Amino acid sequence: MQSLSKKFTALIILIILASGFLGGAVTSKYLFNKMIEQQAGRMIVKNITEEKTYVEESDAISAIKKVSPSVVSIVLTKDVKIYKSMPFPFFSPFDNDPFFNEFFGQQFEPVQKEKPETRRQKVGGGTGFIVTADGMVITNKHVVADENAEYTIITNDGSEYGAKIIDKDSLNDLAVIKIIPKKESGAKLKTFPALEFGDSDSIQIGQSVLAIGYALGEYQNTVTKGIISAKGREITAGGGGEVSTLSGLIQTDAAINSGNSGGPLINLKGQVIGVNVAMAAGAQGIGFAIPINDVKPVLESIQKNGKIIRPMLGVRYLMLTPEKADELKIKINHGALLVGDDEQGKFAVIPGSAADKGGLKKGDVILEVDGKKIDTDYTLQQSIRNKKPGDIVKLKIWRSGDTFEKEVKLDELKNNDNNDEE
Repeated sequence: MQSLSKKFTALIILIILASGFLGGAVTSKYLFNKMIEQQAGRMIVKNITEEKTYVEESDAISAIKKVSPSVVSIVLTKDVKIYKSMPFPFFSPFDNDPFFNEFFGQQFEPVQKEKPETRRQKVGGGTGFIVTADGMVITNKHVVADENAEYTIITNDGSEYGAKIIDKDSLNDLAVIKIIPKKESGAKLKTFPALEFGDSDSIQIGQSVLAIGYALGEYQNTVTKGIISAKGREITAGGGGEVSTLSGLIQTDAAINSGNSGGPLINLKGQVIGVNVAMAAGAQGIGFAIPINDVKPVLESIQKNGKIIRPMLGVRYLMLTPEKADELKIKINHGALLVGDDEQGKFAVIPGSAADKGGLKKGDVILEVDGKKIDTDYTLQQSIRNKKPGDIVKLKIWRSGDTFEKEVKLDELKNNDNNDEE
């Protein structure tokens, strides 16, 4: 009986040990499989991340290769005065001293200043991009603003050409120039690679973009990368001796340096979506570009009419946002608020303009144009950019709490009209 009890106890112990071993094996296999799954998961995530990064980098590289041959540097040269230093400069403070000249004039005659000489030298640089096979180039107006300067276009392969200014846009900081032969360089005209236009109305905040330009007027075809930070921005910018108010701009954190002006802002497909125009002084990562959809009518007008013809409503305005409306204590939180300073001659409604004839007044807010809401995503400028002089537009106006509609016949914008008007 005792022997049977011992055998039973041994069997129980054996079963327990076997169960423990089996459980441990199962658990170990489960944990091993779980570890393999986790490692596999990490590998999959890592591979997807690396693949996504590679694809984006590959797209950027392809876009640059596609665009670079069409980006040009624009060099400004002119005659600059050179003054020679006078001998014995320590006597110069007494040149016009009558007491000194009366008593010491015989011994120390003032040095006669020579007439200044001039020397041809580089005084600035900008960027442009080719938009037609025969060498039409888009750039900023302020890049070619100096009428006394000579402009040289340098293509990506180092060839040098002359430049003929076709026209400058009175509304935007844009100019159209043409590549022409330059005798000194010997470079012959050819069929030039033109850039492909994208659709700036469809861009999204956060979208990756690339900027290309003649950075600092020294580093040709410099590339910077960033994202679209905002749309519909309005700025007052200066360049080439001009100051203008630009609206409906693209904001980007892709570095835009001096000399980048007039260069293309492109998407990862290698399509131009903007023309780089300004950087915010004293800030980092704040640059601006004119939407390419504002450029398309300019080029079409040049090709059709040989000059830029723009429609004009004849108002100065400020785009309203909820924050700006709250600040100004206006009950309408979107639209184009007509603003100006009559004493400075900057009228909210230009006398004799289409808006004036249509009865618009300072303080009015244009809410809609042809039934489409005006806001920072669709500015007043955008609403009439594809119109023609003589076209009739239907405006929805807010004035002191009342809302009404007006039909206005657009005028033609003249070159001598101020460029901060619409």
